[in-house]
Amino acid sequence: MTTSAPAPITTAAMRNRGPIADVLARVLPAEGLVLEIASGSGTHVDHFAERFPALTFQPTEPTAEALVELDAATRAHANVRRALRLDVRETPWPLAKADAVICINMIHASPPETLPALMRGVGALLSPGAPLVTYGPYRIGGQHTAESNVAFDAWLKRERHPSWGVRDLETVVAEAERSGLRLEEQIAMPANNFTLVFRRV
Repeated sequence: MTTSAPAPITTAAMRNRGPIADVLARVLPAEGLVLEIASGSGTHVDHFAERFPALTFQPTEPTAEALVELDAATRAHANVRRALRLDVRETPWPLAKADAVICINMIHASPPETLPALMRGVGALLSPGAPLVTYGPYRIGGQHTAESNVAFDAWLKRERHPSWGVRDLETVVAEAERSGLRLEEQIAMPANNFTLVFRRV
């Protein structure tokens, strides 16, 4: 089992953006506003905006510094709004409604309290039937699904923050249900990750 640091985040995003977009093609609405929470470098939203030109995307990050890089990465797309500062733990959120929400690789790369805050915010934002799509590694039944995720979990705790780490899928689903979100699909993805599709009840 290797304990080396994972590939740079942008490298992983370049790899997984296509498979994630294939899922989004099935579950996103034909048009409307898609909120992306924790957009990072903008690699994902840059790809999604090109693939889904009828949708408008709203990228976000929790720090003002990150918004500058994010806007630079997405300025070529007319269907991407200027990035907003959004920390899911802070209310009110800077927008009141969206037709879909995407959250990629945030749940494990943030403190535990961001999970219930995320679900509460999304539950208040979405209309019935609208989707929340999350992506990342999860434990199932309290167990990691791959040795690589064991190493990744240890790296997150050691190199980023002790409170970070791969979460239990059952905990994520339970928090979603408390906010009126029902799990519709659990999709196995490359590199031992999962895409979860929730719908607002």
